[in-house]
Amino acid sequence: MTSPKNPVGAHVPVAGGLATGGLKYAAEIGAETIQVFVANPRGWALPEGRPAEDARLRERTDVPVYVHAPYLVNFGSPTAETLAKSIATVRHSLARGRAIGARGVVVHTGSSVTQTYDEAMAQIHEHVLPLLEEIPEDGPDLLLEPMAGQNNMLCAKVQGLGPFFDKLEHHPKLGVCFDTCHAFAAGHDLAAPGGVKETLDALVATVGEGRLKLVHANDSKDACASAKDRHENIGAGRIGESPFADLFRHPATAGIPFIIETPGRAPEPHAKDIAILKRLRDG
Repeated sequence: MTSPKNPVGAHVPVAGGLATGGLKYAAEIGAETIQVFVANPRGWALPEGRPAEDARLRERTDVPVYVHAPYLVNFGSPTAETLAKSIATVRHSLARGRAIGARGVVVHTGSSVTQTYDEAMAQIHEHVLPLLEEIPEDGPDLLLEPMAGQNNMLCAKVQGLGPFFDKLEHHPKLGVCFDTCHAFAAGHDLAAPGGVKETLDALVATVGEGRLKLVHANDSKDACASAKDRHENIGAGRIGESPFADLFRHPATAGIPFIIETPGRAPEPHAKDIAILKRLRDG
């Protein structure tokens, strides 16, 4: 029995509108799935959507859509203002995600900054669990994305997702976005023989089957365990091409979309990355 096809796509620019700009770029690079920002990724503004653009994306059921929450979000922050703005921002991302028919909203797992890990995780329980409870049945999942292992990060290796799932009571709307560059930088040697299988087996053992909802497919400019979050084009970095083929073959990724967040402003490098991934998927 063959695994379901994995849609391959990219994080896309949305100048001109979520649908107008995003779908145009997707067509140019051969993307079968897209990820978008619905707000400034480096700000706290919560813009309203444009109903016509939302409807166009929602109607494109052949193109799975994902939202990436702004980078400033940090549920582990000791600063009350940052915490409050993080809650409001993710609530906004979830509502906008529902409006455009998104399957998931990706949020970084965050940092404890100056407080203890336990204090930060208590905040995760107190503030993120109510957000999950607010998501309607037809709303997007909240997808936790582990980080590369920088200072005071709450989660880097996949085993670090365990306490998150415990604090969030294994909520049915909770899922995982697995970023290959982050995992490699955190110390999962995806380039080693069997490294992909070992890592994804550990992910499933930690959070359970069916929780992996999205893969961010990015090569890494830096070495394994570098704790540096620097993405590279597929096959041009320290991970290399073949581990991505292993990712497609693992049972945990059956039917899961793969989205690139690789360097390059013009369509050509992204089109090349997508073509490589499709070849690895179909080969």
